[in-house]
Amino acid sequence: MTTQPRIALIGECMIELQHRADGSLHQSFGGDTLNTAVYLRRELGAVGTVDYVTALGDDSFSDAMCQQWADEGLGLGMVQRLPGRLPGLYCIQTDAHGERKFLYWRNEAAVRDCFTTPAAEPILAALPGYDLVYFSGITLAVLGEIGRERLLQALAETRRRGGRVVFDNNYRPRLWADVEAARAAYRKVMAEVDIALLTEDDEQALFGYADSEQVFAAYPAITEVVLKRGADECRIRCDGARVAVPALKVEKVVDTTAAGDSFSAAYLAARLKGASPQEAAWAGHRLASRVIQVPGALIPRG
Repeated sequence: MTTQPRIALIGECMIELQHRADGSLHQSFGGDTLNTAVYLRRELGAVGTVDYVTALGDDSFSDAMCQQWADEGLGLGMVQRLPGRLPGLYCIQTDAHGERKFLYWRNEAAVRDCFTTPAAEPILAALPGYDLVYFSGITLAVLGEIGRERLLQALAETRRRGGRVVFDNNYRPRLWADVEAARAAYRKVMAEVDIALLTEDDEQALFGYADSEQVFAAYPAITEVVLKRGADECRIRCDGARVAVPALKVEKVVDTTAAGDSFSAAYLAARLKGASPQEAAWAGHRLASRVIQVPGALIPRG
């Protein structure tokens, strides 16, 4: 990998509403791959470039998103702006234990046409030029069948040219017509993945795997498999070697939103800078432990 890697993250950013205890709503922006993009940019410092790949509308919320991303140092050259369209919206409701419930309004979100418009052609053509391409199970769901097929072609070309593909499983049943449709889509893309960042609970929900061993056994061809297991140790298989790294305990969990996204970002940043899988997992746990002590997906910089 080059010392100044070019990284593209593909997915959806939504308008985020945080439901506060007093009944008020705090508005911000969030989405799994966008959260990872922001934290990856912060963790990398001056190393490389991080571009976000998505589609937005031509509205004021989309304008504000782009401004926030630019302020975070993300590249906007792969962001489409579709006239008359809007971003999706979601609301986070958090219980006394920090566990969250999500309510979504996203059926007409612009990102659903991210790879089906004429403007998508140069973006799809540019993706294989990146050193690292990252996407998630949510990306797969919102792109739709045509978008997924076009993404798959771009991923295969990325690898053919020497780039690496990273996938975070983030399985959300409500985004799929049924579990079989999700399984088929996941199996197709997993054949083009170099680094799999998998939440073990999601693997169990999607494929019925009973434990970590079954998950590892399901992906013999993937060089680096990282199993995220919430407050329990993460387990990693990299180049045939295994390592387990305990999570960091925190005194009070405020909001678990973006815990996995931030772990993935810090893990990848550390690996890109030459850290071992074990060192990278420590970095992931450190950032995630900070994120879950603050409301919302993106904690303040610094």
